[in-house]
Amino acid sequence: MITLEYVYVFGGLIFAAIAVLSARDRTNAKRLGNAAFWGLVAASFLFGSHLSDFENGLLALALVLIGGFGFLGRGAPATTAAEERRSSAARLGNWLFAPALIIPVTALLGTAFLKDVHVGRVPLLDATQVTIISLALGVMLSLIVTMVWLKPPLLAPLEDGRRLVDTVGWAALLPQMLASLGAVFTLSGVGAVVGHVATAWLPLNTPLTAVVAYCVGMALFTAVMGNAFAAFPVMTAAVGLPLIVGTFGGDVVVMASIGMLSGFCGTLTTPMAANFNIVPAVLLELPDRGGVIKVQAPTAILLLIANTILMYLCVYRF
Repeated sequence: MITLEYVYVFGGLIFAAIAVLSARDRTNAKRLGNAAFWGLVAASFLFGSHLSDFENGLLALALVLIGGFGFLGRGAPATTAAEERRSSAARLGNWLFAPALIIPVTALLGTAFLKDVHVGRVPLLDATQVTIISLALGVMLSLIVTMVWLKPPLLAPLEDGRRLVDTVGWAALLPQMLASLGAVFTLSGVGAVVGHVATAWLPLNTPLTAVVAYCVGMALFTAVMGNAFAAFPVMTAAVGLPLIVGTFGGDVVVMASIGMLSGFCGTLTTPMAANFNIVPAVLLELPDRGGVIKVQAPTAILLLIANTILMYLCVYRF
């Protein structure tokens, strides 16, 4: 049976290759820092499930120290030349997007049809992780198709991958770190504390005020933590379940789905969501690093108002 462990091994091998290539890149003055950083990421993927919580914590702290103290730099990977890429783009046109589309299509089809496939009496995929495994299969299939079709240099995918992660830097790991922070907050009881403060200081004695507190709180916590998935368990434990569902009898599915949408409004307004708001500005070399946030903020506010109204109209009706 193909389990999530195989996906971690695949990712770990990719990061290990990036670490080795980084160590050999003499165009990068900080090549050893890059090699150490991506080597530790590879170790977490390859051996994380075999390490204790304390050891995994030390590994995470090492990543923070390397990234936080500026030990990461950018090299000049030996990828295909700019003229080669322009010539290929002109020749193939929009067909260049075909390998990228293989990934979501494979993930969709795998989720829909591979969940119940068995080899003998053994399931082909772990049914609880079928979407993520299908996504990884899509990546591998897309890579194979691209290599056979375009025939780039053998190391081109790894070198271009290294170029991308060198450009993004430590922010590439920010979503995973923030999601982990949400789990830590949940285990440490932050949601209960926030709920106590909210009920003590806010007039949450009506269905409307509970919905407003939950939706606005999701957006604000997401802006602080940079990830709606990290904010969700905190605000759901603080306001969503005890008040909207428990006290006023709201529908938990409606609450959770619209609550996540409210959290994403906070994602649009925060530099903490670096992978969405800061990295694109860096990659596009925008003069204003906060330009993406400034453009998105009005939309975020309007969407938050709409989500709040929608939740109030729907959550107590189903």
